[in-house]
Amino acid sequence: MDCRECQRRDAGECGGRFFAWVIGGGLESALAADWLVATWDQNAALYACGPAVAVIEEEAGEWIKSLLDLPREASFAFTTGCQLAHVTSLAAARYAVLKRANWDVENDGLFGAPRVTIMTNEQKHGSVERAVRYLGFGRASFMSLQTDDAGRVMPQALRRALAKATGPVIVILNAADLNVGACDPFAKLIPVAKQAGAWVHIDGAFGLFARASRRHRAQLEGVEQADSWVTDGHKWLNVPFDCGIAIVRDCDAHRAAMTVSASYVAAEESARDQIDWNPEWSRRARGVPVYAALKELGRQGVESMVDRCCAHCHALVTGIGALAGAEVVASANLNQGLIRFWKRGQTPEQDDAFTDEVIQRINTTGEAFFSGTTWRGRRAMRVSVVNWRTCARDVERAIAAVRSVLAAIDTSADYLI
Repeated sequence: MDCRECQRRDAGECGGRFFAWVIGGGLESALAADWLVATWDQNAALYACGPAVAVIEEEAGEWIKSLLDLPREASFAFTTGCQLAHVTSLAAARYAVLKRANWDVENDGLFGAPRVTIMTNEQKHGSVERAVRYLGFGRASFMSLQTDDAGRVMPQALRRALAKATGPVIVILNAADLNVGACDPFAKLIPVAKQAGAWVHIDGAFGLFARASRRHRAQLEGVEQADSWVTDGHKWLNVPFDCGIAIVRDCDAHRAAMTVSASYVAAEESARDQIDWNPEWSRRARGVPVYAALKELGRQGVESMVDRCCAHCHALVTGIGALAGAEVVASANLNQGLIRFWKRGQTPEQDDAFTDEVIQRINTTGEAFFSGTTWRGRRAMRVSVVNWRTCARDVERAIAAVRSVLAAIDTSADYLI
């Protein structure tokens, strides 16, 4: 029988009933590998510091490209997370688009450089904005691309934006946004961007792993045509924290943007030095847990994990949405969905406050943990399922917890059923 402490643990970040944010649970094989990495305590920036971990990371990177069916000739980097993966990939993009404009940004910097326009899905993640600021473009470089009711950029919106732009352009598209799991129609958008000479970057923090699923990969059709991609190992791959992945088609641009040398650095010409592809002098061997996770799961295991999470998210959204006083705002797409709570006679603003109150009450039970968000100007409860531990019983218990909270509130309020 579960004790209260076990219940709270299972609703915590690493547990099967944590549905607040896209946070994985840490596969046991990957956790054990991470312990080894800490025990070895090698600086994985250079092959000379740790030849074995350098080879393991190189193999893991090749496996990731194969699993996600991305260009095998692309370069890659294991970073701290998607934040630094964006910085790495967009630094390569900056180098490439300015080089086409006859400007060497690595030598001459940005003062006097042609202005770069950054076009993004209006549902862009905050890490994209911060990467753009880190790279010196500034918020003023953004041009927001309007989305449809499903949260996707349509080709006509991109064409209108490209017609207005002058100078180099970087287009950033979503492979599953964090609220409704929307994936932009890459097969239609990327050719339009490429025809205009733009670099296309994909924010696939978790959604890129849907490429491993035969059931869901159609939502990412054409994403392989982009120039760079980022994803998080510590999300859907469920490795411990401190693992982002950047993949760049233009290896020369990637290396030019990242590489560094010094007389005391023992560079290895015949092997891969991570310092040439990452913005770090010192780094842990974060590719080793990735190697362990992929070795344990294999292609079929990753596919099964993705499919299970999507199925559990659908069950949660439909189950909670069917309760009196709840409504589905966005049906489950991949592993994301939105729900709102309401009472008869309340204004939209009051329903927003009520939604936040219900979320807090659910979390207080210790049975499940959800978070709130704002979608199209209204508050909603996010349902995010990405943990390998989540099972059907977890879904049942979470729905039961919401039902109990609503029933308790219902003793002093009249719901329209």
